Amino acid sequence: MSTGESAPVRVVHLRDGDRRVLASDAERAEGLLAKVRGLMFRRSLPAGYGLVFPFEDAKTRNIHMLFVAIPLDVLWLVEDEVTRVERLRPWLGFGHSIADTVVELPAGAAEGVEAGDTVQILE
Repeated sequence: MSTGESAPVRVVHLRDGDRRVLASDAERAEGLLAKVRGLMFRRSLPAGYGLVFPFEDAKTRNIHMLFVAIPLDVLWLVEDEVTRVERLRPWLGFGHSIADTVVELPAGAAEGVEAGDTVQILE
């Protein structure tokens, strides 16, 4: 795709043998433009949507909410393990943590997800 986003994937939360789909229709922000744009300028997100930012290696990843008009739940992952979960406010939110993958979800979608949990991105 020219936007740098790929075919939909699922974001799945695993804990104590339970499995819950956090996003059934997530996109990967693969290209530089898709990663820079993220969810900026969107007024709403459909149910089951998420945006996954894959990176080559684990290091500090910053997420800002400038030009993002809706609250988001953000997950920072290292090898499928959640290192941080934070709800970011529209326009003013900012968060950072170490990650090789960052997942942005509509606010409330990551309810119950905690650091140390497993979240997988499935084709």
